[in-house]
Amino acid sequence: MSDASYRDAIFSTPLDRMARFSFDEQVVACFPDMIRRSVPGYGQILGMLGLIARRHLRHGAHVYDLGCSLGAAGLALAGTLPPAAFRYTGVDLSPAMVARARETLAAECPEHAVEIVEGDIRELDYRPSGMIVLDFTLQFLAPEDRDAVIDKLFAALEPGGVLVLSEKIVAEDEQDNAWLVERYHDFKRANGYSELEISQKRTALENVLVPDTLAAHHERLARAGFPRSQTWFQFLNFASLIAFKDARYGET
Repeated sequence: MSDASYRDAIFSTPLDRMARFSFDEQVVACFPDMIRRSVPGYGQILGMLGLIARRHLRHGAHVYDLGCSLGAAGLALAGTLPPAAFRYTGVDLSPAMVARARETLAAECPEHAVEIVEGDIRELDYRPSGMIVLDFTLQFLAPEDRDAVIDKLFAALEPGGVLVLSEKIVAEDEQDNAWLVERYHDFKRANGYSELEISQKRTALENVLVPDTLAAHHERLARAGFPRSQTWFQFLNFASLIAFKDARYGET
């Protein structure tokens, strides 16, 4: 299968019937372009994963990448850390994503211990891990399922382990949120999306992607048992948090 990806034009023509957004073959084909033009700060978040792992990951520990899509987090880690430094498991529910991710990781980092598993992160039997990456995945789960997932991840982390959680967020103040949403649409316009594309994708994602506030994320992490968490990155209404299994965190 070719490594070529295509420009995201899924919502560029009027659709008679708006389907719910799904990670199907059509999305997989243009996913790198879609994520680059649709998620502010995505490259910066990926770039920091290896640096966070260097600081907090025990040598040889296991790493989960949940909702791994095409395995970008695994590639980022492999680009920073030597093969013996970690073992990586990417998990995704989309068969099309899993197939492409397996091909990509096998080609790009053949010496690293990496695997891609097709599965539902709500039902996974987690192994002990030193780091768990949850990039723009929790927002696609039903709100009532999110606490149980974070509880499982806290239990799976080893002492000194960290959870990196990246999400689209909603501001608590309605006026602040409206401003962030409009500037996000400006971001998409600047990246070449038309008004039709912005409108149709927003409709397709309605009730599929349901964002939380930053406060809700931190409160959920605290309820699960994480003694400390912080927002380390925010670009408009997209943010990344890190939660620490231990109250004392620094170099491990």
